Amino acid sequence: MSLTMLPFQFPGVPGVGCAFSMRAFGSVSLSRGEMSVSAARRAALPALLGVQAFAEVHQVHGVRTIFEPEAQNPGDTPLEQADGMATSRPNMALMIKTADCQPILIAHESGRYVMAVHSGWRGNRQEYPRVAVEEFCEHYGLEPRELWAVRGPSLGPAASEFVNFVNEWGSDFLPWYDRERHTMDLWMLARHQLETAGLEPGRILGIDLCTFDNAHLFFSYRHFRQKGSEDGRQGSFIWIRSV
Repeated sequence: MSLTMLPFQFPGVPGVGCAFSMRAFGSVSLSRGEMSVSAARRAALPALLGVQAFAEVHQVHGVRTIFEPEAQNPGDTPLEQADGMATSRPNMALMIKTADCQPILIAHESGRYVMAVHSGWRGNRQEYPRVAVEEFCEHYGLEPRELWAVRGPSLGPAASEFVNFVNEWGSDFLPWYDRERHTMDLWMLARHQLETAGLEPGRILGIDLCTFDNAHLFFSYRHFRQKGSEDGRQGSFIWIRSV
């Protein structure tokens, strides 16, 4: 695995691979210019991850999950609108793109089913982590207690400022809101939503690296918005290894 990727392994699930790209790899977005450069990086993903292909979607901060997506042509912009994917197909990585939002990767303990979820604050507001897990289990006939989840690098609690809390969130989300600092603990909120879906607390893991505070390592929308400049997005990947 290249040093441009941060690898992750679920305990006791050797048949599933995970990785989070870092700034050194470059942006995986085709929406912020340098399309030929980004396409070349995308084309290199299968060999870098050790898979045959990858899939992605046009993320819209919604609650739709696509099951068994088709492989993506690296040079094309994804057109299917969704914020999650799930597959039982080996050797195809599911890619979620983020630049502060939470990438949540989920695997069944058998190593035969995986899911990738993009959850920005709007996704949390709509309880998408919970909804996605429930649909995942229903589609494949799984029990949530049999799942593992890991949340990748994303906006940390100290950097998640929401000064219009009443309009953007509402009283139901007060347990995760710091009124003094006007910040939301999105990490704990996502954990709560996964637990509500039935995951065991000990199986919900997190890479506690804040993208805002580590903008030299990861792309951060909020960090570069303050500077009045644009930035890219990193990819988070999960795949089933071939037997």
